[in-house]
Amino acid sequence: MDKQEIFGVRAIIECIEANQNLEKVYLLKDQRSPLFKQLENLLREKKVAHSYVPIERLDRFSNKNHQGAVATISPISYANLETLIEEVLAVNNTPIFLLLDNITDTRNLGAIIRSASATGVSGIILPQTGSARINSDTIKTSAGALFTVPIAKVDHLKDAIYLLQAHDIAPVAITEKAADTVYEKDLQKPVALIMGSEERGISRGILNIVNEKAKLPMEGAIASLNVAVACGTVLYEIIRQRKFS
Repeated sequence: MDKQEIFGVRAIIECIEANQNLEKVYLLKDQRSPLFKQLENLLREKKVAHSYVPIERLDRFSNKNHQGAVATISPISYANLETLIEEVLAVNNTPIFLLLDNITDTRNLGAIIRSASATGVSGIILPQTGSARINSDTIKTSAGALFTVPIAKVDHLKDAIYLLQAHDIAPVAITEKAADTVYEKDLQKPVALIMGSEERGISRGILNIVNEKAKLPMEGAIASLNVAVACGTVLYEIIRQRKFS
């Protein structure tokens, strides 16, 4: 499934008003028309991710007649996080949620989604900015699993963590900075795993508000695992603890 692109200020306004799943909007810098201002206000009101770019960036899109605005449409519908948590807890008292911080590679994201589907993850939570886009590469790498796991996008992962804690779902950060390994951690309770990229890891601000941390033991010369591999390993440790211990 290739990404869809919408060109032109008026067309993007109509998409937002029709509640289409806009992934991101790219706006030409220094535009001053009333219609452009209307679009900016609508983007802020609806909390649609957007950025201001030079003309060269917009010209990379397939249609050069962009009129200073291009939007990309997500191939999926995102869930409302609070509604998702409540619906999950109504049928599952030990859910697994997955929060992804600084995961910017689309194929890694697809592989993580595939593992999440295979291990019964109840929902994946992504930040509005700083996350890989869900596109045809993500769908292909997930082997279709993208359509089987609910995905929510939030302005800030910290807010998602506080919301999960309010519902007695314990956030657990997977980080090499932890003292305990995942094999020493009780993962049979409701948990929200937090994973970061192998390059940047989990943001310091998030680590500061999470009490529980765990790591995967590293015995060889390589200092870190690919995040998709690490995520799958931790998810299957949860399965082992819950069903085979």
